[in-house]
Amino acid sequence: MSTDDDRPARDRHLPVLMQRCVDLLAPALAEPGSVLVDCTLGMGGHTEAVLEQVPTARVLGIDRDPQALALASARLARFGDRFVPVHAVYDEIGDVVDEHADGAVQGVLMDLGVSSLQLDESERGFSYAQDAPLDMRMDQSRGMTAADVLNTYDERDLVRILRDYGEERFAQRVARAIVRRRQERPWERTAELADVVRGAIPAATRKTGGNPSKRTFQALRIEVNGELEVLERAVPAAIEALAVGGRIVVESYQSLEDRIVKRAIARGTTSSAPPGLPVEPETHKPYLEALTRGAEEADDAELERNPRSASVRLRAARRLRPTPDHLLGTSRKESR
Repeated sequence: MSTDDDRPARDRHLPVLMQRCVDLLAPALAEPGSVLVDCTLGMGGHTEAVLEQVPTARVLGIDRDPQALALASARLARFGDRFVPVHAVYDEIGDVVDEHADGAVQGVLMDLGVSSLQLDESERGFSYAQDAPLDMRMDQSRGMTAADVLNTYDERDLVRILRDYGEERFAQRVARAIVRRRQERPWERTAELADVVRGAIPAATRKTGGNPSKRTFQALRIEVNGELEVLERAVPAAIEALAVGGRIVVESYQSLEDRIVKRAIARGTTSSAPPGLPVEPETHKPYLEALTRGAEEADDAELERNPRSASVRLRAARRLRPTPDHLLGTSRKESR
């Protein structure tokens, strides 16, 4: 695949809250042979920091983007078999852990959203600031593109994804403009979409809140890659992959992601016992302990170092005990 940038991965991406992530994960990785699953490997910045600072750890690096896997693998080759790249979507974490780590791991890291690699390469179509084909697939070897969505979804479905995934106040107006424009010619380019969205948003509203296309591009990206459905499956699966004492750290960048993560962690940190019982049964005690007070945000130093950290929300938890059987659900694997 051709790229817009031939620099090595280390020079192309600054990981968000890198040291905070390492500090949260390191206590669980202290024993020799401990395994971290980096569910969203990207260009390998977080994984590199863990492998450098925690010599007892090895990392399984998952990414659906073959280009990211290639760049990260080149970056991390010096660590030998302490790093294993895996081409998969991260809701497949259970299968990955079963294959490479005997069914349980000591750490899980998720750095959600679109990666710097995908944003910075115009040909990928993720950015409204650069004209490119309307692609937006994180794995360009499979699945529908953003152009497919724009050219085939009916107006009602377009409204739904713009409202639900982009939190677009003017979803109806934007969807109507998209349908009207495709009756003239098919959707192909990001610049055309940005222009049409801008025209559909009331002028008074365009004066604040940044580029008016941001919400539409976010909604399309989430739809094309099934991001929220994947995350809904992935967070519980990641928790079930953790051995007792293991830790999960998740970085989210928009409220829809953070809500899913918050709900999954809250489920594990809250007693499931009916109110009013004089003694809490062991099987109803929390199986997770929160390691952050709510969601942590980037401080001023991090913001100055890395402007892309402005919207980050970090949550972390530690596994206290196996998940009680009555909370697993019939479709989950048995608790590790």
